[in-house]
Amino acid sequence: MATRSMSSKSRFAWLALLTTLSISSGAFAEDRREAERHLLAHQHYDEHFSHNHAYYDRGYAVHEIPHEGYTVLRGRDNFWYSRGEWYRRSGPRWVVVGAPIGAFVPILPPFYTTVWFGGLPYYYANETYYTWDRGEREYRVVDPPNDNEAAGTTQQPLSDQLFVYPKNGQSAEQQSRDRYECHHYAVEQTGYDPTQAGGGVSSDMAVSKRADYFRAEEACLDARGYSVK
Repeated sequence: MATRSMSSKSRFAWLALLTTLSISSGAFAEDRREAERHLLAHQHYDEHFSHNHAYYDRGYAVHEIPHEGYTVLRGRDNFWYSRGEWYRRSGPRWVVVGAPIGAFVPILPPFYTTVWFGGLPYYYANETYYTWDRGEREYRVVDPPNDNEAAGTTQQPLSDQLFVYPKNGQSAEQQSRDRYECHHYAVEQTGYDPTQAGGGVSSDMAVSKRADYFRAEEACLDARGYSVK
């Protein structure tokens, strides 16, 4: 049986690749160790979704809250929201707590990570998810989507634009009118509007409603003589 030996050029390329990977891995580990060295007492390093940012541990108490932040009322509770961390008064001190589900904030944490679930964006920081609320025009603290964090990805999904081919020789004007009318038909049937932030529905319904919308639009276009993919 004939055997092949790796050429000098190929061996050099492989060695260069392995060296690069080794250096990259080492650099990442060193960055991680450097971040840990700079952690203050009662802090943790959030690596979820490669967020890679430090926050105070929940339960840690301070006498003074950060000057930069906002008062947030949720029910009878009064919170202080600052750069992705949440505080609640406990006697003379403020205790770091988890974000209250359903609370609204005017801005996202400065180091948020966008995570996609079922094609919809959520904003993640410090073990907390936020979504944009079109009605309130603020960001709302929400539960992890579908109770399945493993389904999240930081990679933006491909466009859901439908590829529509006119089987009956419809003119460009007719195609435009049909697309517009089928879009409105799908919105009326499902209550989901992809031109609105979050589809204009609650975050817990967005994934299923979004799928319903595209099915309804495709059915409408198919009925009007289009091939849809």
